[in-house]
Amino acid sequence: MSDFSDDNGQGDLPTSLLPYDKWLEDSYREVMIRALEFAQANGLPGEHHFYIAFQTDDPRVDIPAALRAQYPKEMTIVLQHQFWDLNVDRAAHRLTVGLSFGGVASKLSIPFGAITGFTDPSVGVALGFQPVAPSDIQPVADLTSEAAPENKAAEAATAASDGDARIVRLDAFRKRPTP
Repeated sequence: MSDFSDDNGQGDLPTSLLPYDKWLEDSYREVMIRALEFAQANGLPGEHHFYIAFQTDDPRVDIPAALRAQYPKEMTIVLQHQFWDLNVDRAAHRLTVGLSFGGVASKLSIPFGAITGFTDPSVGVALGFQPVAPSDIQPVADLTSEAAPENKAAEAATAASDGDARIVRLDAFRKRPTP
């Protein structure tokens, strides 16, 4: 992650002593978790569907051996029409879901920290993550509160100008001090 220093011809900006990179990544993970919780409680409305990329070589990932052999490093699953038993467990920092692969029903259990990408292509939202240990993921209190203001970065991420899914880089939402 970047350290918020920049050489803009005016000299180097100081390195931030606040962990903005981590806070932003945690807030984007919270957006993903809330979308998954919504789908768990209500199903997926309209044309919404999710692509979830995750590291299969993470020892905390629990998937069938055949899938791990076929996708030894990373795989992407799609939650759209045929999935079941979606469960988002905040306490365990884990997502579990049932999916069918080649006609074989499978249960996948994926820690949030192994997820490297979350996309809802129906609205052009795409978030990329660095893999992390569960202890490093902190809930974002202002996003889970009912009285919370809207997350402006998440709103901006949904406003894809050309309608194509895109990866939202944290740098796009950072404000740099003016000299």
